[in-house]
Amino acid sequence: MNIPDGILCSKTHEWVSEEQDIAVIGLTDWAVEQLGDVVFIELPEVGSEFSKDEVFATIESVKAASEIYMPVSGEILEVNEELINSPELINEDAFGAWLVKIKPSNFQEDAQGLLEYNDYKEEVQ
Repeated sequence: MNIPDGILCSKTHEWVSEEQDIAVIGLTDWAVEQLGDVVFIELPEVGSEFSKDEVFATIESVKAASEIYMPVSGEILEVNEELINSPELINEDAFGAWLVKIKPSNFQEDAQGLLEYNDYKEEVQ
């Protein structure tokens, strides 16, 4: 699995990476593994704004339905349309199958409570 450099993870199992002024957000490999086969994902509208820790999407698998929380505040710039039609792609590559790209409103401050990937992995095991 190809884990992006410098990703940060939330305790609710979302990951975020910052590329210039854009934050890319997805679900961690651990969360996807726990969900099992994903059958549906609902993503927000472009232009929507969310605060840190606010529910911004839902995901359903053969095992359960879960809410997905925003790890950093911001405005939705792009959603991964491919996942809407093929939600199983997230099972194949949790880090390649990003959910949304946002313009973060205060990345540095919001990122304070997030964990580096290795620390996150230790916490969930």
